[in-house]
Amino acid sequence: MIFLILALLLLALVFGPGIWVKRVLSRYSTPANRYSGSGAQLARHLLDLSGLQAVAVERTKDGDHYDPAAKAVRLTDDKFDGRSLTAITVAAHEVGHAIQDAEGYRPLRWRGRLVRIMQPVERVGALVLMVSPFLGALTRAPTLGILLFLGGLMTLATSILVHLVTLPTEFDASFGRALPLLQRESILKSVDQPHARRLLTAAALTYVAASLMSLLNMARWLAILRR
Repeated sequence: MIFLILALLLLALVFGPGIWVKRVLSRYSTPANRYSGSGAQLARHLLDLSGLQAVAVERTKDGDHYDPAAKAVRLTDDKFDGRSLTAITVAAHEVGHAIQDAEGYRPLRWRGRLVRIMQPVERVGALVLMVSPFLGALTRAPTLGILLFLGGLMTLATSILVHLVTLPTEFDASFGRALPLLQRESILKSVDQPHARRLLTAAALTYVAASLMSLLNMARWLAILRR
């Protein structure tokens, strides 16, 4: 019974934030025409107000994000064309990242460096995880296989490190940049203020949900190793 309760608590911890984020984003996606301008139009307006005319606003299929290398705010179709509270709030959040970049916000730069460093490490780690059992069997040296397995497992933790560094950057983009802009320019309807705060929290916690999924992957590999 205790094991079952612990397992349920773990599942709630891992999947709960992601479910909450999706629910909040979906809830405020209707009505679809709540605002007169689309997410893309708002992003362009806020960027211009911030003196960032050189930053592009682009459509993407890879999730809403700001690309510091390309200097582009990228929005998925529902945010790019959408006029819902979700669309304009998420657009403002990504503009917040563009402002961070323009101001030389250090945590954003650290995140960019970590991502560039960790991506190849994660790929190598995934490869090591796949081949370590075979190497151990071929060499008949179980210790070698275990060491390689643990080495690969540790590389999975790199994504967790990236997400932990990302978290303050995300909250600053939401509440240090996006919300003040929306309030200063009187973009939000007064009744939408508390809902926008919830949405901005959801936008920031997207990476927390991803980090928790990484923890679940680590637990899965550890369970395999114990066998």
